[in-house]
Amino acid sequence: MMTKQDQPKAVTAAMLVVGDEILSGRTKDKNIGTVADFCADLSIDLCEARIVADEIDEIVAAINALRAKYDYVFTSGGIGPTHDDITADAVAKAFGVELNVDQRAIDAMQARFVDYEMTEGRLRMARIPEGGELIDNPVSGAPGIQIENVFVMAGVPKILQAMLESIAPTLKTGVPQYSVFVNSQVGEGVLSAPLAALQSSYQTVKIGSYPQLGSKDYMTQIVMRSSDEKILEQVRHEAQAIVDDLFEKAKKGQGPTI
Repeated sequence: MMTKQDQPKAVTAAMLVVGDEILSGRTKDKNIGTVADFCADLSIDLCEARIVADEIDEIVAAINALRAKYDYVFTSGGIGPTHDDITADAVAKAFGVELNVDQRAIDAMQARFVDYEMTEGRLRMARIPEGGELIDNPVSGAPGIQIENVFVMAGVPKILQAMLESIAPTLKTGVPQYSVFVNSQVGEGVLSAPLAALQSSYQTVKIGSYPQLGSKDYMTQIVMRSSDEKILEQVRHEAQAIVDDLFEKAKKGQGPTI
């Protein structure tokens, strides 16, 4: 019989949503549900969710309370280019570190777009708290931030989803996860139906598609995640075949590219 001491320790998490627009009702939050689904897939217990206004001290207090209580804290919102995007400032204050423009973040954004001028607003998105690591943003390039057990991500749902897929393989979970990707020269609109069919055939694999804003090389990245490496490789192979077929048809004028 398994005793309480023998049982594996649960991995816990909290979600912090930042933004006056959520509290005012101007924007309807979708990210709590997305993070809840993500955590459930990984056997992480999402134990708490908070929504706070664009007030640095309130964000700091929430981050410090949650990071002390749970294994992981996921945040959404407030890392954009405008003056009221202050989540990075709050994270730096919560950890007591400097917040500086990071060349790694500039490189990530400039790698996405040709002749990408680093305006004042874009430089705000390149500010990383000292000691922070970058979270890959395969949609638009502007990175998220990881510092210790806190993951700071965008409020745009599609970008948040892509960032979650980026960090999934790095997390402690109840179920080990593996991920693979396929790059596509055709857009999400063309891929929607065949990917939906593929997803319905493989319920144990999570399939997401993410538009590549500004990418010179491809239009969509398909990310697949599962705890079963063998099935995952099979799905990757089928996804690649779908992409190749659609691209060949588009080149011959037999189908659209977007």
